[in-house]
Amino acid sequence: MQLPHRRRFMHLVAGVAALPVASRIARAQAYPSRPVRVVVGFAAGGPTDIVARLVAQWLSERMGQQFIIDNRPGAASNIATEAVVRAPADGYTLLLSDASPAMNATLYDKLSFNFIRDIMPIAGVARVPLVMVVNTSFPAKTIPEFIAYAKGNPGKISMASAGSGSPSHMGGELFKMMAGVNLVHVPYRGAAPALTDLIGGQVQVMFAGLAAAIEYIKAGKLRALAVTSEKRIEVLPNIPMAGEFVLGYEASGWFGVAAPKNTPAEVTDKLNKEVNAALADPKMRKRLADLGGTPLVLSPAEFGKLIADETEKWAKVIRAAGIKPE
Repeated sequence: MQLPHRRRFMHLVAGVAALPVASRIARAQAYPSRPVRVVVGFAAGGPTDIVARLVAQWLSERMGQQFIIDNRPGAASNIATEAVVRAPADGYTLLLSDASPAMNATLYDKLSFNFIRDIMPIAGVARVPLVMVVNTSFPAKTIPEFIAYAKGNPGKISMASAGSGSPSHMGGELFKMMAGVNLVHVPYRGAAPALTDLIGGQVQVMFAGLAAAIEYIKAGKLRALAVTSEKRIEVLPNIPMAGEFVLGYEASGWFGVAAPKNTPAEVTDKLNKEVNAALADPKMRKRLADLGGTPLVLSPAEFGKLIADETEKWAKVIRAAGIKPE
């Protein structure tokens, strides 16, 4: 082969070899080129929906395309999760998830998907603790007093939850196991009716989502005994952690962004970078803190590990307590 022809041939070979890299870079730079759907497994106005809208607004402003919320409530978020699992793996359908899928993996026997296997973790958003609240007429004012009263009155304390298998139910069941107390579970269809009956005295205790309970606590309509996080929280700085009295106890919810399995890494990495940038923004951090949330800055792999760890943790609780879906 003559030298000029050989040089031309080598240039062509190099160009072909670079094509996959170049096309990946071009895809990442082009994404998103049209609106992106963010699926939420709960109705508008709840904590998951609020967090989704905060994230979607940030991404819309930063990435030059609309990130549109698509509320798909029902079946403890399974409807929304399945919709995302079945969607094209192109980055244009995302899931703003709470901790429910990690619990549903064991709670439901016949799901048509496997959350860990069929989802692509993208980014964490926030950890949000529960808060153990009692009716203001309840005799116990501290966790040790509550445990002593519960042991002296086994099966006589009603524990409300937002529904069987909900984070508030799981947090309560874990407390029952670790504190060795017998509380009677009373499931409701959502946190709002449960808190209404707790205030009215029809039930005595609830491990409520902080966002749902905070205003009742501030107004003096409910008494907070403890938060369920590993650290005390800014919005309730004088309320202790349950783990200070029940060693090792922790039961927080979380929010994060996921996509269908096989979504291109350059797309998920770009989204991860933008979500983590949001979590570094003081205004975003303040909004999350108002919900009791602590920013959850993670890589896709770290978020995937969190999902796996949480799935294993709650599987043990569900099996030990014999919990069944409603």
